[in-house]
Amino acid sequence: MQTIEYGRQQGTHKVLGIRHLTDSAFVLQIEKKNFKFIPGQCVNIGLVNEAINREYSSYSSPNDDKLEFLIKTVEGGAVTPRLSKLKPGNKVSLDGAYGLFTLDEKRLNQKHILIATGTGIAPFHSFVKTYPKLDYQIIHGIRYANEQYDRKDYAKNRYVACVSREKGGDFSGRVTEYLRSNKIDKGARYYLCGNSEMINDVYDILSEKKVNGSNIVTEVFF
Repeated sequence: MQTIEYGRQQGTHKVLGIRHLTDSAFVLQIEKKNFKFIPGQCVNIGLVNEAINREYSSYSSPNDDKLEFLIKTVEGGAVTPRLSKLKPGNKVSLDGAYGLFTLDEKRLNQKHILIATGTGIAPFHSFVKTYPKLDYQIIHGIRYANEQYDRKDYAKNRYVACVSREKGGDFSGRVTEYLRSNKIDKGARYYLCGNSEMINDVYDILSEKKVNGSNIVTEVFF
């Protein structure tokens, strides 16, 4: 895994804008200043002068001139509804970056299978933007076709949308059904990010199909 350490960074940053992707999902754009992170790491984002924050994975690349975070509004939540209504010039507090859900730069030549549900695709977006030569496939489990967040940012043959509640994706059903019905590359490196049920089920499927546990990296997103 990566061994770079930037140390804890805390401070307030201006909001640059909000890019709405669906009625409930949006990309929060924040000024970068000198904030540093490794693709896939998390940052605590909070409302200024309030002791409430939430952890979000990086969505942008460290090479971008701004920070981006993919967020889904939680109805009745203490933070996300208010984040979704921020305006350019408003400020948020940042604390981070944290986490080891990062690519091993010594193994970038290996095939990477990136499996996510919902907004759990955020760190994979950061991976792809940062490492344009990465040999990857994204398998994205979503409920509705409009949740194919920024699909245009991925090569056409490298993104598979598994849509479970309507037509409109590349596969009709959950990511677990997709994996059970398709050939598994036992030599690939697997990254799993999303809800714990998906991660547990996918881990079991990969193990059953003889993928070595050392090639499976997980992050419970929610």
